[in-house]
Amino acid sequence: MRAMVLRQPAPAASAPLRLESAVDPAPAADEVLLRVRACGVCRTDLHLAEGDLAPHRDRVVPGHQIVGDVIGCGASVSGVGTGMRVGVTWLGGVDGTCSQCRAGRENLCDHPVFTGYDRDGGYAEYVTARADFVFRIPEQLDDVHAAPLLCAGTIGFRSARVAEVQHGEAIGLYGFGASAHLLLPLLKAWNCRVYVATRGEPHRELAQQLGADWTGDALDRPPVELDRAITFAPSGGVVVAALSALRKGGVVAINAIHLDGMPAFDYDTLLWGERQIRSVANLTRDDARDFLRLVAQIKLRPNVETFPLHHANAALVKLKSDALSAAAVIVP
Repeated sequence: MRAMVLRQPAPAASAPLRLESAVDPAPAADEVLLRVRACGVCRTDLHLAEGDLAPHRDRVVPGHQIVGDVIGCGASVSGVGTGMRVGVTWLGGVDGTCSQCRAGRENLCDHPVFTGYDRDGGYAEYVTARADFVFRIPEQLDDVHAAPLLCAGTIGFRSARVAEVQHGEAIGLYGFGASAHLLLPLLKAWNCRVYVATRGEPHRELAQQLGADWTGDALDRPPVELDRAITFAPSGGVVVAALSALRKGGVVAINAIHLDGMPAFDYDTLLWGERQIRSVANLTRDDARDFLRLVAQIKLRPNVETFPLHHANAALVKLKSDALSAAAVIVP
């Protein structure tokens, strides 16, 4: 098979991924083998490629928003069969025995396995995955439009849960890339008023097209106090801007696996009043199942831009430069 392989992190502009040929993978007893139909490109892939995330392996195939056909099953697999179309997410496995897993917080597992980081991902023609960590894709979604939902969509949904979003509230979205543009239609379906602060006029225009009640620049203050805010930009300054717009008792959820640092801020005026800052870490299988079910109900259809497998580096460059007005998807 062909795969885009990362052996040494480097700036995206230097094309750190290399197209290589490899033997087709074989599933272990508890795994399935997938023929990859589409794989979404995530900012986490960019952080991995550039070394913001410390490498876990000497060689890895990135990609964790995978849609594929099951073409093989390990000896102990049940409930998943050949011919099924399934999705794979960032969380590729948990130990199931640590205190976090036993408490129902598998997203915080002490020994997690991440797709495209700890095990090879979907920037390839074939991939294996644990059978209990794949999800049936709703028939209403085609491959390309399903792929971004499997991380950008589900982690946005997880962020709304962490922020404790309630129907009808005023919600701030800071940054408007792949994840936020999938969350906004869901918030509107919940009758929320949505205020988007993001750099780049194309991103603001897209937010307006999707029904945002207000748009402004990345650090602009919305015209109302926010009940909740979710930050998507990997910037501590943006977190402080979101906090400054929050009502007493409100929550800021940080949807970022990497942050450039948190500037000092005044406790008395910004955090006091039982305002809260929370981080969003990974997702659970229930998050993925619940989100895909909601997607089918509201007929969510992401905006996408497709790239062939050998152009994966170009997708990362466009993502880094904010040149995408949609979710990037690799189609091998």
